[in-house]
Amino acid sequence: MFRNNYDNDSTTFSPQGRIFQVEYAQEAVKQGSVVVGIVSKTHAVLAAIKRNAEELSSYQKKIIPIDTHYGIALAGLASDARVLSNFMRQQSLSSRLTYDRPILLSDITARIADRAQSNTQVAGKRPYGVGLLIAGVDAKGPHLFEFQPSGVTLEMVATGIGARSQMARTYLERNLEEFEASSREELIKHALRALKDSLSQDKELNVENTCVGVAGVGEDFKLYEGQGVAGWLEGLSEAKGESAADGGESMEVDES
Repeated sequence: MFRNNYDNDSTTFSPQGRIFQVEYAQEAVKQGSVVVGIVSKTHAVLAAIKRNAEELSSYQKKIIPIDTHYGIALAGLASDARVLSNFMRQQSLSSRLTYDRPILLSDITARIADRAQSNTQVAGKRPYGVGLLIAGVDAKGPHLFEFQPSGVTLEMVATGIGARSQMARTYLERNLEEFEASSREELIKHALRALKDSLSQDKELNVENTCVGVAGVGEDFKLYEGQGVAGWLEGLSEAKGESAADGGESMEVDES
């Protein structure tokens, strides 16, 4: 059986029960630059690495505020993320106009999941080629959800998606027990360290390619870019320098 017989649309199953169009969309997510999300008892944090297509272009937007209480981070096709973010804004505004309250994160996640899954039921449509991390604080507290092109959504404590995201997830798994009780600043530093671990050796986090989104109990979702993240990045560099110095001292002791 040739794959080409079964990947012409998103409604045809292969003999193995696979939908290749959905798998292609998931592959698009894996090609996007990494984004990380972490949640604690009081805050939800998103951190992302921005890419520029060439030296003359601006950096792609990776974190999008949706409502005052939540935002999204994307990995994959930015154009598909724009369509979904506009839909989420409409649903959020509808909730405020109809019920006079912010929409629950679980509700908005379920709605975009239904929208994405419906694309696998119509031959003339294709799956969205983007993965999203939805983070914020609603009436039930801080939440982090992961959205996949298949329409699958999961609530997470911490996660990462995009290229080389496995390195970031490894860091998150090692420090998982610390997140629940972490403060706002500690949570941001954990997210940036996870991003740093996912970078290749010849790249560094800087004010141009790094962005952070934060929401907390009693604190609206806010996006930090440029000089807004400089203080956190300097803190990471200082911590790295101190650990290197400690390593050098211990090596001297061992040699003696």
